[in-house]
Amino acid sequence: MATFEEELKKREPIIKGASSFALLGKKIEIMGEENFVKGGPNIIVGNHIGTFKDIAILLKIIPRPTFFTANRMIFNKDELNYLIRRHLKIHLKNFGLLLDLVLSPLKSLVVNYVSANAAKVGTIPVDLGQGKRMTMEKCQEYLKKGKAIITLQGLGRVMEKNPNPYVGYFKRGASVLSYNMYKEEGISVPVTPIAMLGTHVPFLVPTKIRVKIGEPMYITDYLAGEFAETVDKFREALEKRVKALILDIIFLGSNL
Repeated sequence: MATFEEELKKREPIIKGASSFALLGKKIEIMGEENFVKGGPNIIVGNHIGTFKDIAILLKIIPRPTFFTANRMIFNKDELNYLIRRHLKIHLKNFGLLLDLVLSPLKSLVVNYVSANAAKVGTIPVDLGQGKRMTMEKCQEYLKKGKAIITLQGLGRVMEKNPNPYVGYFKRGASVLSYNMYKEEGISVPVTPIAMLGTHVPFLVPTKIRVKIGEPMYITDYLAGEFAETVDKFREALEKRVKALILDIIFLGSNL
């Protein structure tokens, strides 16, 4: 049976092509590439405002094979087709439905390929309607093997009513994983914060996407005795860091 790395290598041209297609019309500017962790266990945590475009960006810029959590619906072609149609309708209204119809033949090819191969290229299914214990256990298993995993925070769109519309409330997943790896395995896993701005702009609409990668953060710098206190402290620190990175991007853009 082929390893993950072998499966990824075999599908690399298609993955790159699909990522480029998802980002048509978008220019990409990256800051802080030197902060990527090149080897060993790594958790990459960032904001999530651009649905599939966020993953496309990360697949293009992260310099190593990675696993990422995703809605289990992408593993079923009918459910994935529904997700894409809903995304186009939310962002482009009636034009989105027209675009969905026009692109239907091409979309069918993409949907069939993605749903059939998602698990083979490092996707960890998350059932949003059920408990996430199995997902956490799978992520921890990969970290023990020295793999990198991506966990994005948000609903895949800009939340206009939030104090920071580009960075929502961070869940505890990455923080819990970090805590468990330290307490159970004695490993302080580097957690890489990433901020993305511009991925929320609809598909095919030209724009510049800016990405900033922060220095790795460690649970050992936030130990506070009890599990809950440490986890919440680290969760809050990760959220604040990504918000700061977003502000850096906005400030940079306003001075260009």
